[in-house]
Amino acid sequence: MAPPQGATSHDGAAAEQRHVDGRALLAGAIVPLVTPMDRPGHPSAPAADALLRALAAAGTRGLMLFGSNGEGPLLPTAELGEFAVGVAGRWRELTDGGPVLVNVTAPGTAEALARAAAVRPAVPDALVLSPPIYFHHRHDEIVAHYAAFAGLGVPVVAYHAPRYGNPLTPALLDELTALPHLVGIKDSSGDPALFGHALAAARRRDGFGVSQGAERQALDALRLGADGVVLGVANLAPAVTVELCRAHHEGRAEDARRAQQLLDQVLALHTVRPGVPAVKAVLAARGLCPPYAAAPFTPCSDGERKALLDLLDPFDAQLIHA
Repeated sequence: MAPPQGATSHDGAAAEQRHVDGRALLAGAIVPLVTPMDRPGHPSAPAADALLRALAAAGTRGLMLFGSNGEGPLLPTAELGEFAVGVAGRWRELTDGGPVLVNVTAPGTAEALARAAAVRPAVPDALVLSPPIYFHHRHDEIVAHYAAFAGLGVPVVAYHAPRYGNPLTPALLDELTALPHLVGIKDSSGDPALFGHALAAARRRDGFGVSQGAERQALDALRLGADGVVLGVANLAPAVTVELCRAHHEGRAEDARRAQQLLDQVLALHTVRPGVPAVKAVLAARGLCPPYAAAPFTPCSDGERKALLDLLDPFDAQLIHA
């Protein structure tokens, strides 16, 4: 596959660093894609095709693969590459080169680098990397973890999801935003004060992007100056998520508020069954994604599926359609 326009070759660890405007990369609505599977735990790019077509038709501009919504930490490294190549290629066909970011978060630096190598053939527009998960690490160790990606020739977006691992403190944000190969941050902490600090740190550097991942705070973040949003609910309500960003950008405050309110209502599905299995159950009912998940996740029960569909029935027209 040819690299996207403006990208350099990935041949060798000494590949020249791509010059990427992180603000442009993270602008608007990016979908943290669920990972369609043809059997439990086995990602399938062909199984993703219907969902990709529906997301593109709804106006979404970018994807993030293998995040928490994509069950990334549950998938073996060997399962990542083929899916990433197939989905990235198809997405770029559907969207005339829309960006594809790939999460390579892992417990340790060696495994994160191995995951980066596995998805390299997909020519990601950026790698997405959280601090190491599982163990608690010192400030200098976390900085070293991010610094280890400097020679890959691929931009890096820091991913702050403290519920899953080490938090990015204000001091870490100040240091990480100065690393040349980092071009942005996605903050899913839900901490308004920390998000404000992330914005301030980012704006000290030209072209450093900031995206919000806390779904109920998306509009607040845009109002504060976020470049875009990466919301799990966009798998189900992509057009509403696009409208949220567009209405804010165009100064249609009431329309943006209504879009945020609708997203909040759709998020009630997690009161029936929290997490990815619930999203996949709804997508499966719409013919867009098999219900399979990676163990130890299990698909929704018949009762959960019915409760989810009943809950979301009033919003049918606003949800994704094949």
